Amino acid sequence: MPDTGSFQLPTLIPMIAGEIRRYLRDNSSVRVSRSMRDTAYRVLQTKEKLTAEKQREPDISEIAAALGIPRQEVFFAMDAISEPVSIYEPVFSDGGESICVMDQIGDSKNTDDTWIERIALSEAIKSLDGREKRILALRFYDGKTQMEVAEEVGISQAQVSRLEKSAIGQIKKCIGLE
Repeated sequence: MPDTGSFQLPTLIPMIAGEIRRYLRDNSSVRVSRSMRDTAYRVLQTKEKLTAEKQREPDISEIAAALGIPRQEVFFAMDAISEPVSIYEPVFSDGGESICVMDQIGDSKNTDDTWIERIALSEAIKSLDGREKRILALRFYDGKTQMEVAEEVGISQAQVSRLEKSAIGQIKKCIGLE
């Protein structure tokens, strides 16, 4: 038998296993607290036990009741130990083009076109003078009437109307709508 020095082989195994666990814990892509992982493992054990007893998979409420913890904690614990998925991971393929996670979580409000439009509008508004910016802000952000704006700015309602129309025309020209 090979000489292991002052260490005995049975005492080395737990130490090596601990080092492997530490390495996996420290080098994972997502950090999860130890208490959350412990809760998740208790949830998994309880789930297995309840499945064996009831001959069906228990729902979150049953697991939470068995552990005496809130449902949200069961859900968060299970979510915390699940592997992260790339948004480019294929989730369905019919032999042709596959569908990725990204295709299912698309955001119709924040498209590239929307961002470009916002940037163009922001740049166009920068080209206005201070009074025009203030009038548009009062009218369209604060929702005030032309009469209310006229009183606040100290000009007539007709001047507000003219300046508003001029400012909107200038914005349209800057973003290429005129």
